[in-house]
Amino acid sequence: MRAVRAVTLCLACSVPTLIGAASTQEVVDEQVARQDCSANSQAAMKDCLAKKALESDRELKQAEASVISSLSKWDEDAKYIRLATARLEAASKTFAKYRAAQCAFAASFAGGAAGNAFEMGRLACVAEQNSRRAAHLNNAIANLPLRKVN
Repeated sequence: MRAVRAVTLCLACSVPTLIGAASTQEVVDEQVARQDCSANSQAAMKDCLAKKALESDRELKQAEASVISSLSKWDEDAKYIRLATARLEAASKTFAKYRAAQCAFAASFAGGAAGNAFEMGRLACVAEQNSRRAAHLNNAIANLPLRKVN
């Protein structure tokens, strides 16, 4: 049981690094997001990427809510449920900091480009990071043993 707890907590609380094989959820890719929005003018492209970032934020909030809901039904002692919930909160705060730093870095590749290039790079990055984190959270709870309801 300790091994199951350790694995579950690691999956639920880590910054997304293991996305992929088990996921059936489609992850927004930064390059694909840019291509999807590229048929527009620069201003419309920025609006399109802002919409994708907002959609990915909603997706992430839904995934976090699903984790909290699943943890509340987890077939485990209450102290471990509280611990996992607290660690999810801490991981979410850390992820937000990581995403901000990573997307600032990604946007810096706009260099001295004119217009909205910096912001468009940042928005595409935010969309991908949120989508990957949501997929990671959903994967973490996919096989979480839940209490049986009598």
